[in-house]
Amino acid sequence: MKDDTRATSHTMRAASELRHRILSGHYPGGARIYEAEVASDLDVSRTPVRAALSLLAEEGLLERGRSGGFVVRRFEYQDFADTIQLRGVLEGTAARFAAERGVPAAQWSEVDRLLADLDACVNAPDDALDVTRYLKLNGAFHDALARLSGSGVIVAELERLKRLPFASPSAFVKQHLPPSQLSGGYRAAQAQHRGIVAAIRAREGSRAEALAREHARIAIRNLDRIFAEGADEEAGALALMGGSGAAG
Repeated sequence: MKDDTRATSHTMRAASELRHRILSGHYPGGARIYEAEVASDLDVSRTPVRAALSLLAEEGLLERGRSGGFVVRRFEYQDFADTIQLRGVLEGTAARFAAERGVPAAQWSEVDRLLADLDACVNAPDDALDVTRYLKLNGAFHDALARLSGSGVIVAELERLKRLPFASPSAFVKQHLPPSQLSGGYRAAQAQHRGIVAAIRAREGSRAEALAREHARIAIRNLDRIFAEGADEEAGALALMGGSGAAG
């Protein structure tokens, strides 16, 4: 039993490190991952590395090479856009289910706390805007929204989808613009959060679904900006396309 636990631990550690290297652009799109090299680098046997590579292939970050082994998957613009749209569909369905099925009072208390914390964050003076806190709260809100659905299937599918670098609710949230430019966008996103919640409370399933889908489109608009202008903060994600990280 101890050996099994140790093997699982090594596999998860290897998967975590490899995932980080892929998402940071250390391994760009098209790069071949060598099992023996990774095992030596991480100081583990090849067995957990092999299991970790298979896990990342299931997540969609790697592909099995024609001659064996694994290659970092290349992504195109449409892959990014389609995955964001799919997140919108899943979150929209979660919002509709929540509105139609009703939400227990205990879950509302968590959502109300997150909304209040987000309000305080986005309404802070520009020079006091805490971007890291906003991203953390934004992610927590989207997780809570999924749970409001009462559907374990939707929660699990969203968790699986968000393992991809461009599917997280904060994947293409603007981060490195001047605070005066960031705050307006964050406040608009927070207004959409409140609109989704209001529709769920009013038991308006179709409206809640439509608002959640539209909310996901913020990420697509930011993605379009990145491709049009280029952005250093997205270098890791864009490296998955097999380029240098410069959009265009």
